[in-house]
Amino acid sequence: MKRPLIGISAYVEPADWAVWRGVRAVLVPEAYVRAVTVAGGRAVVLPPDDEDGDVLAVLDGLLLAGGADVGPGRYGQPPDPRTEDRPDRDDGELTLLAAALAAELPVLGVCRGMQLLAVAYGGTLHQHLPDVVGHEAHRPAPGVYGAHPVRFAPGSLAATVLAGVDRVNSYHHQGVADPGRLAVSGWAEDGVIEVVEDPERPFVLGVQWHPENEPDPRPVAALVRAAGQRPSSPPVTAPDEAVRSVRPRAT
Repeated sequence: MKRPLIGISAYVEPADWAVWRGVRAVLVPEAYVRAVTVAGGRAVVLPPDDEDGDVLAVLDGLLLAGGADVGPGRYGQPPDPRTEDRPDRDDGELTLLAAALAAELPVLGVCRGMQLLAVAYGGTLHQHLPDVVGHEAHRPAPGVYGAHPVRFAPGSLAATVLAGVDRVNSYHHQGVADPGRLAVSGWAEDGVIEVVEDPERPFVLGVQWHPENEPDPRPVAALVRAAGQRPSSPPVTAPDEAVRSVRPRAT
């Protein structure tokens, strides 16, 4: 049986390697690829591209990776000076998400990916979480992960997928303020939203932490499992209006 093909959204950043310095490169941390591979999937790296979502026709699942902030114009707010967005990622990932939902593919959003899910479903973000919670524990220092307890809503997809998990890592300065049409199914001890999901779909899940860097990356394994169980279906070429609504444009 073939391995499920999992698309992982990537980004373009200046990078250094060998003799090259500051070359624009398509990047995604190898931890995402490793987590998908260990879970039994085959990772396919997807650079930013908002032309169409046709690539989803050959994939079995979509993983929206972490990274820079979602543009505040996507949810109707002026930018905070501390917000660092990537419009090309927003455009490309919202295109992929619309196509994935139209094709009923399993979707996992990680950190930024969870925030993008919330915005796509009509929600809003806190642009600088320490202003809301009064501490820096969710991103204690540049390049340093924090850790905190987490709890899940009984009976939710999150509670099923993450049974037994009570503590997660943390590296983010933004957070979900309003989940839009998504259901909140996980919280940190300070009330920060840690998990969102779409209860109307078999597997649309967003987690605020980085499971690819956890020793037990259950959300990634659950995505691969859901992708492997998905029945084959013809590609969707014309998303309906409900799906089109998850692709807001900058204002």
